[in-house]
Amino acid sequence: MYMYTHQGNSYYSMQQARQMSFVRILHASPDAPAVDIYANNNIIAEGLSYKQLTNYIPIMPGNYQIQVYPAGNQTTAVIDTNVTIPQDSAFTIAAAGELANISLMPFPEMFMPNMPMGMRNTSYVRFVHLSPNAPAVDITLTNGTKLFEDVSYTQFTDYIAVKPGTYTLQVRPTGSNQVVLTIPDVYLMPGAVYSIFAVGLVGDTPPLEAVIAADGEY
Repeated sequence: MYMYTHQGNSYYSMQQARQMSFVRILHASPDAPAVDIYANNNIIAEGLSYKQLTNYIPIMPGNYQIQVYPAGNQTTAVIDTNVTIPQDSAFTIAAAGELANISLMPFPEMFMPNMPMGMRNTSYVRFVHLSPNAPAVDITLTNGTKLFEDVSYTQFTDYIAVKPGTYTLQVRPTGSNQVVLTIPDVYLMPGAVYSIFAVGLVGDTPPLEAVIAADGEY
């Protein structure tokens, strides 16, 4: 869904279209119902359920009032906030936290409308902690090798370069050998960029899980 703003009898020019940024929206609130999301009173996501992630939405840079409502009920917004989208940028915007404390969290991404040749033989991955009751965690391989260390709720890591292939990842409380989540068969393609979002609740329902998303697929 395109967020063009109508001006008189014509839409933005092609030059302005080339200045588009991109956003997508992740429903990461474990106890929130499906939601409808509006930007400046224009609906941009409808009936978005827990763990669902929208496609990227082209958007003109600027300031937006974002309102989140229970699906089909535009009476009382559960979130009403402002988000600024810079030029030449990409974001995942997560509705996160338990419903009583739900908020929007924008996570900037690597902006890559055209991936440089030198990056095309490598995979890139980062981790985003969105489990509201989980402690700080390390992300490791099965042999204990740490990819990311001491990531707390709402924090996100830098992207790291890894060899393409299939991995089993483990989530461990920081400094512990206990594995609280195993993420098997994570296939990282060459020249692709990924975000791994930890969602859900430790020891509760819905359980701790991972949402793996390919970034930059505009």
